[in-house]
Amino acid sequence: MGKAGKKLVQKIDHSSKLCVDIPAGLASAAPPLGSQLSQRNINIDKFCKDFNKRTGNIKEGIPLPCRVKVNSDRSYNLVIHKPPTIYYLKQAAGIQKGRIKKDEVAGKITLKHLYEIAKIKLEDPPNALLNLEQMCQMIVGIARTCGIEIVREIDPEEYRQFLKDREAEYLRYREQLQLVKESKVLRTN
Repeated sequence: MGKAGKKLVQKIDHSSKLCVDIPAGLASAAPPLGSQLSQRNINIDKFCKDFNKRTGNIKEGIPLPCRVKVNSDRSYNLVIHKPPTIYYLKQAAGIQKGRIKKDEVAGKITLKHLYEIAKIKLEDPPNALLNLEQMCQMIVGIARTCGIEIVREIDPEEYRQFLKDREAEYLRYREQLQLVKESKVLRTN
């Protein structure tokens, strides 16, 4: 293959996409984001300003999955997806943490919550080929793994009491973890 043949062959792009979750409105040059951007020769300040401007209408701190494709001229294409399904499920259930132990119910949502979350997640480009039924089935699986039960309807008073009981149980669990950590520190001294 001569020089003319080499010119006809297109240059292959070997750079990888950056897939990272960034809190809305909180992009900063601090690690881990700053180091990931600098490895790909992206202007960190410009990226952070661009991201924070594009997510200005979203509540601050919501995790947003982002895909960054770096071009050869050091420019980039930024695609911002909707928050993860887990985030929506926890918000709908009113919980901070998923299940702690196996077979524990961490929270409950209704079928209406499930349907609304599925409609929102269908707008994401990776889910473009799914229909509503498939999306709902996927969300049911995700809810099951984090301990969220799907029910037809929820009694508000009963659920409020359930969440109080679970919070107390979670605090006991955290105390036990702290005791285990302290005992390990004492053994190493």
